Amino acid sequence: MSSATIPTVLVVDDSAFMRKLVSELISASGEFRIAGTARNGRDALRKTHELDPDIVTLDVEMPELDGLATLGYIMSETPRPVVMLSGLATGESPDLTIRALELGAVDFVAKPAGKVSLDLSPVRDRLLNALRACREVNLRGVPVLARPPRAPMTERDTGPFARASRVVVIACSTGGPRALAELIPRLPAGLDAAVLIVQHMPAGFTRSLAERLNGQSAIRVAEAEDGQGLQNGRAYIAPGGRHMRVRRSAGTVQIALDDSPAIWGVRPAADPLFRSVAEVFGAAAVGVVLTGMGRDGAAGLRAMRDAGATGLAQDRNTSIIFGMPQAAIASGGAARAVPLGAMADAIVACLERLAVAGKL
Repeated sequence: MSSATIPTVLVVDDSAFMRKLVSELISASGEFRIAGTARNGRDALRKTHELDPDIVTLDVEMPELDGLATLGYIMSETPRPVVMLSGLATGESPDLTIRALELGAVDFVAKPAGKVSLDLSPVRDRLLNALRACREVNLRGVPVLARPPRAPMTERDTGPFARASRVVVIACSTGGPRALAELIPRLPAGLDAAVLIVQHMPAGFTRSLAERLNGQSAIRVAEAEDGQGLQNGRAYIAPGGRHMRVRRSAGTVQIALDDSPAIWGVRPAADPLFRSVAEVFGAAAVGVVLTGMGRDGAAGLRAMRDAGATGLAQDRNTSIIFGMPQAAIASGGAARAVPLGAMADAIVACLERLAVAGKL
């Protein structure tokens, strides 16, 4: 690959030493070229316009203009793939990371934990994979900023919640938090199904993701717990670092979490959940594959469809990365591709057909 075709990266960090470390790590890969560095948010905005980098790595905590504000300006003025790289992503403030992903960041990478973070080797592969994902990003058909509708809290069901006899299962990866912020708040209160979500994300962040979605949605959203019974009108997010499945026990369907090896390089992965749903719920399920790299969910969604369930995939135009939805369509698991803005209505329509079929 010639230097003209190598993607360029602007590295933004208020620490001169960290700018040097990150730049050297990226340059050493031979896959990317450093366009320049910036010492704070205002400097980053100026150099983004001046240097026109293909990708920006952006610290969260900076003087003058912090990372979230800088990200907002970049996505509004000159949208391009952004990877958040910050010590805050180590768990000190995971809600800021979730907000950054909603605002349009492609991914986040945690700097090494500890008072002195001089060794970036533990995050080398994670950073380079995030930058590789940026090469596949589609920003043309995606709204500049996610604007989730805020559901009036009075619309929520107060319970008791009925045991779920139907289920919606959702898989997503790169671009997933942004897609979920558009989709989950559009699901109606009193949804006649439980919702199970697998978002590729490490431990320490899925609770913040669940809490943020819960505050925006008419249905209740929480991080899943082992042994929980599934209830209608509730959404359960697989904890980062743990696979989630469903099992039938004593006449009820429960969540089962485990620490078995990663699948497709990720844990949680969607395929184990989708396959267990095919076994436990059969046709009484709707499977959805949203934006993401790779093919997780494709085989599991095909298993669900073979069991009589309905499969949907996010369409190309609204996907940040079309890899996972494309694989789901190619496998025969997804019956059709649906724009993200229409996905909630499509899910509700599928559930209504299941309800009618159950009464016949």
